[in-house]
Amino acid sequence: MILSDIELISQELYFIEQKIKDRTMNVDFGKTSEDYAKHRAGFPEAFFERLTHFNIGKPNQRVVDLGTGTGTVARGLARRGCIVTALDASSEQIAQATQITTEKTIQYGVAPAEKTGLPTASYDVVTAGQCWHWFDRPRAAQEARRILLSGGQLVIAHFNWIPLLGNLADATEKLMEAHNPQWKLGGATGIFPDWLSDVALAGFRELETFSFDVDVPYTHESWQGRIRASAAVGASLSAKGIARFDDDLKLLLDTHFPEVILKIPHRVWALVCKSP
Repeated sequence: MILSDIELISQELYFIEQKIKDRTMNVDFGKTSEDYAKHRAGFPEAFFERLTHFNIGKPNQRVVDLGTGTGTVARGLARRGCIVTALDASSEQIAQATQITTEKTIQYGVAPAEKTGLPTASYDVVTAGQCWHWFDRPRAAQEARRILLSGGQLVIAHFNWIPLLGNLADATEKLMEAHNPQWKLGGATGIFPDWLSDVALAGFRELETFSFDVDVPYTHESWQGRIRASAAVGASLSAKGIARFDDDLKLLLDTHFPEVILKIPHRVWALVCKSP
């Protein structure tokens, strides 16, 4: 992609932004559960392989997956023989997760991360994939510590696209900001140092992090679905707002990113720590 294209995209998005009124962002992933289940890529297998270095993902380990969404982390651990309790505050997300799950060792439930209702000191591992920023983080950290056994492990992980100047993720984020000015999560590096303070203050010890990058393939259709399933679009805009965004994203793809298969850079980042 050449510089003149980058400048043209910026000009086009500027004019779109001027035409869109400011609005309050009220996020509800239940509104976009179908796109979420179909188009959001779950963590890659390499993520679960890395967890084995921490002795996480062993057969019969008792795991609680907080903010499970449509269950991608829960299913990945269940495939390795874990016994998983997967919770989400959205009943729509849990309904989608239940529909697409074939693993027999997952039990789904509707509950917030901050108040799971689960028994104290009863689980080997607690996971939170792509969701920690939506929680009341201090309360969620304390709840994770409460339900973990002594020496149990908490895993907070993210799998984010990486916006680089002029790439599709960058251009898409600019479009998201234009259509939803209340969305403030753009430009992220996929690294979350604040989470270390969250868990340390809750008393967790032996903090370790790891990260690695992968390219994720998308078609035009699946990228549009993936973006509809984001907080800035399907989880917060009106039906008309979503349709307008979808039209503009299609135009952006057709005009500036015509490749049949789009390779989107993503970063896996994870924090692993132990309950005292």
